[in-house]
Amino acid sequence: MYLIDPARHTRRAFLRRSGQLAIAGTALPFALNLAAMGEAAAQAAPGGDDYRALVCVFLFGGNDYANTVVTYDADSYGKYSLIRGGNGEAGGGIALARAELARTELKPTQALPGGRVYALHPSMTRLADLFDQGKVAVQLNVGPLIKPLTRAQYNSSNRRDFPIPPKLFSHNDQQSVWQSSSPEGSTVGWGGNLGDLALGPNGGSLFTCMSVSGNAVFLSGDQALQYQVGTGGAVRIGAVSGVGGNLYGSATVKAAMQQIAQRESGHTLENEYTKVIRRAVAAEGKITEAIQSDFAPGTFLAEGNLADQLKMVARLIRGREALGVKRQVFFVSMGGFDLHDDLIARQPGLMKNLSEALVAFHAQMGALGLAEKVTTFTASDFGRTLSSNSNGSDHGWGGHHFVVGGAVKGKAIYGTAPPVSITNTASDIDQWHVGQGRLLPTTSVDQYAGTLARWFGVPDDQLDGILPNLKNFGMTAPSGIAYPRNVGFMG
Repeated sequence: MYLIDPARHTRRAFLRRSGQLAIAGTALPFALNLAAMGEAAAQAAPGGDDYRALVCVFLFGGNDYANTVVTYDADSYGKYSLIRGGNGEAGGGIALARAELARTELKPTQALPGGRVYALHPSMTRLADLFDQGKVAVQLNVGPLIKPLTRAQYNSSNRRDFPIPPKLFSHNDQQSVWQSSSPEGSTVGWGGNLGDLALGPNGGSLFTCMSVSGNAVFLSGDQALQYQVGTGGAVRIGAVSGVGGNLYGSATVKAAMQQIAQRESGHTLENEYTKVIRRAVAAEGKITEAIQSDFAPGTFLAEGNLADQLKMVARLIRGREALGVKRQVFFVSMGGFDLHDDLIARQPGLMKNLSEALVAFHAQMGALGLAEKVTTFTASDFGRTLSSNSNGSDHGWGGHHFVVGGAVKGKAIYGTAPPVSITNTASDIDQWHVGQGRLLPTTSVDQYAGTLARWFGVPDDQLDGILPNLKNFGMTAPSGIAYPRNVGFMG
């Protein structure tokens, strides 16, 4: 198994990976490159219905945490409104009016310390209802950390003892750090390494890691690399090989191109290219057979691009037996969250689409009898500043996220509720901010991912290889903040 821990990288693994990619040919679509790799690791799937899937919903651009999971108790709301340019409970600036939050107030089974109360964005009524049903958990203030860190340690020049994640506040780099623990240019993600572990029980190893949102380092392991599909199904390869559809309107030309593209050759590279074509054609056919027809009208109650992506994930999961898989990792995404401007006008549509797509997908899993076997979670580049830049917010660090599924210990809010502040002073109350209301995470991505990975079936003694910073957690820091290896939101 290939591990994400850089200390465990080897020259042999690098050469093997490079050689495989060279053989596959960079001129082909990515799906063809994948088809040449990974099947050797697959074994027959074990008996019994032990299916599990993780679905990452990535919010590209850096979601504004403060208007997604909104502090709602009177004292904290007053501070939130003031900082965001509002006028008390009426809101204003980039603060939501308090009355608008009553419908989405979260009432967890166990109340938060200090009387803290949260509500979801007013456009997220369906997700709030699902929270009340016990199928949603909120994880507060999660983001990349190498080890537990306080504000004073962050401000220290001692980076040996108090390291910080690379290239904070950079979109591309923090997207990569969330997905792979390394900045832009990383080639291995923790979702892909979960896939590496799943290759053994999966009969169809090519379909272990699947993206409906283009290329994502999150799904890239060593042998388990991502297979990409579109919202309409398998990506056809005809544009390169002439295999799919009639070419120039002629079935005869199509047949000739198929023969040329798939014939045996005495030339090594040409023959490898032919094998790739054959495997890709077979994979395309298998996907098309597995997804079957679309769901009946009125059974997937959400619209928009994210909903379409999740609907395709649901169809792929429905066809899991045809694909021969017991464990799968999926990647879908939304864009548009880089709201330096027009936050109040533009975020509601994003929040509504996210809420309705998550709820519709969960409902579809329930209809398939798989609600407890599929867990969906959100991620994003970073949170944003609590302070307003006029009519938007700027790049931040920690943020709040959702975990959805039948196996989730829902109707609960996990993590440490941060104080509502924008200062960077030495006072205790501000030790979790690094200026402008940027949250210094009190839950690391490694802890968040490790909790999901355990549920997926990864033994505890293998987690540190997949999540290289997890070994630095599992304690209560001198600050009094607990950093458990298992955050606890999964059953």
